[in-house]
Amino acid sequence: MTTAPPKTKSVDAPEVAAYWAERRRYIERIRKVPEIRQRFWREVAIYLLRRVLWSFGFFPIFIAFWIPFVLASFNPVVMASEFIPLLQDFVDANPEVQATTLSTLTIAWASIGFIFLVFDFVLTPFRSPYEYEADVYMRSWEQLNHDQLPDKV
Repeated sequence: MTTAPPKTKSVDAPEVAAYWAERRRYIERIRKVPEIRQRFWREVAIYLLRRVLWSFGFFPIFIAFWIPFVLASFNPVVMASEFIPLLQDFVDANPEVQATTLSTLTIAWASIGFIFLVFDFVLTPFRSPYEYEADVYMRSWEQLNHDQLPDKV
């Protein structure tokens, strides 16, 4: 016994090409709109600021306090009693040792920040307002041209 293949609407290349051509034309048109261009640059600045603050502000500081807190068995008294002698030794040390310690901490902070920054850019890519506007426009364009488009575009 042979079974008939399931009936699905085939995807024609011209229909898909029409969708993407219309999307490209629309994005080219809205790139000329000053309000959207201004919103694009504002969102780029907010995105970069947010990524940098999370990567260099939150994560290194969180790790710097969380790991010692875990090692102190979540007991702040134990943590303080371990850090007070270290801080006293730092204050009593000569300037070369202090400079070395500070540069080591700065390098550790920057390296953790850069690692998180790279992963943050990969995990949370920038979403352009042009793409958002094009998505909204193409949804309405699909509805207007519904009978001409394949099922899945």
